[in-house]
Amino acid sequence: MAGVPAVEVKRSKGIARGKDDKTDSKDIAFYACTNTHKLRPSAMPARSIQQLKLLFAEREKVLKAQSIFARTAENKEFVSKEVFDTVEALNRSITNKLNKSLTEIEAKMLDIIASKEQLCQQYKLVTSIPGIGTQTAIYLLIATKGFEVFENWRQLACYAGVAPFPYQSGTSIKGRTKVHPLADKKLKSLLNMCAMVAVRHDNELKVYYKRKTAEGKSKMLVINNVRAKLLARVFAVINRGTPFVNTCKFAA
Repeated sequence: MAGVPAVEVKRSKGIARGKDDKTDSKDIAFYACTNTHKLRPSAMPARSIQQLKLLFAEREKVLKAQSIFARTAENKEFVSKEVFDTVEALNRSITNKLNKSLTEIEAKMLDIIASKEQLCQQYKLVTSIPGIGTQTAIYLLIATKGFEVFENWRQLACYAGVAPFPYQSGTSIKGRTKVHPLADKKLKSLLNMCAMVAVRHDNELKVYYKRKTAEGKSKMLVINNVRAKLLARVFAVINRGTPFVNTCKFAA
């Protein structure tokens, strides 16, 4: 059952005691037989999408390494210059190599996108939206496999963890409507940064943010709404095939 989250199979088992490979195999086989009617054929993503995914993962490793080596500078204030000099030159050399590697990885990703007409067009359309930058656009191409696996922006919003869900039952359970923790955390993080930029530089979203916060809405709730609006804009430009147009410019 490739493509099915392990947690779905686990929760379908009901009450279970103990765990071993033999029973797990039976449970997976039983789940597969029971849900055959839900089976939908799938295909491997295009080679370019696979390459982008691998390169994006390498970029994340380099960013993490950069963060780790940057912490070396913290020692400068607590040790003598003679002691710090033993690692300063080495640290600088490694940091420079990491910076060079990061530049090469990002250039390679853009080269792959430029080599594929459809990906290049989708990339240009997505980056035409205020607030959405290069890396978010690339990750959207990866997550959606070139906008082939999600039918609409609501499905992507659910996948990204920005779609709110109610938590209530009858009159006794009335929890807050909130987003679910099962999500693509990287995409959610990127969208959060995009939303923060958008409410500063996009007049329509800036007005929306100020109006909602003035009404007493939580800032994080409004930012989450902006994240959803950005995904709606993404699907709008992809489906329409034309860049984003800021209609506020033409308002009287």
